[in-house]
Amino acid sequence: MNDYLASLFSLDGRTAVVTGGSSGIGRGIATALARAGASVVIVARGEDRIRATVEELQGLGCRAAGVVGDLGTREGIRDVAEAATEPFGEPDILVNSAGINIRPPFADITQEDWDATMTVNALAPFLLGQRYAQGMAARGYGRLIHISSQQAHRAFVSSGVYGASKGAVESLMRSEAEAWGGTGVTSNTLVPGFVLTPLNARLQEDPETIAALAARTMIGRNGLPSDFAGAAVFLAGAGSAYVTGHSLFVDGGLSVH
Repeated sequence: MNDYLASLFSLDGRTAVVTGGSSGIGRGIATALARAGASVVIVARGEDRIRATVEELQGLGCRAAGVVGDLGTREGIRDVAEAATEPFGEPDILVNSAGINIRPPFADITQEDWDATMTVNALAPFLLGQRYAQGMAARGYGRLIHISSQQAHRAFVSSGVYGASKGAVESLMRSEAEAWGGTGVTSNTLVPGFVLTPLNARLQEDPETIAALAARTMIGRNGLPSDFAGAAVFLAGAGSAYVTGHSLFVDGGLSVH
């Protein structure tokens, strides 16, 4: 990479925490940030998948570590926030990719469904951002990156609590962008289309639905975790310093088709 490109996109010397970084979009982003030079901490619930991801990244010559944690409770979120600083220090980049997707029929949604979804999908990004952003601002550099959803913008296929939680994430992003403006800290979201990940494995069992979703894009296919690499590196790097409070759609044109 030449010096000019490095000044825009290199993440050498940066540290990133990626929740949900052992599978799906989170793993794709963690891999991209690590290969761009960042030291990456993978946060997830499953120790085996974390180990596999970390070993794969280390095999590529990257600096990576893992933290097993549960973002489903306030205490668990606080524990994760501290544990994630141990391998490489305070992060410069936070990627909130962990999420749960509980979708019973709307009339059957329980308070427990609401609380569980909002805790992982919205409260964890808020609390982790609160924990890390002050340090980022003091150092003059920080990137808060959230993974949102089409359902933050439109209701379809039983959006339910999941859609509400992702709407909260987009509003959180705008509030963070306002709060940290001028400090060197930015906050943005990546908005996927339909991406082939473990989170929607059940839907992938229906080939006709998968084909119909692909046909709704302008590219003609559904998304892959690797499709988020370039956008994530851009938002994490110095070249995006004037981009904040923005929702970047990485969806093959699905949202405008």
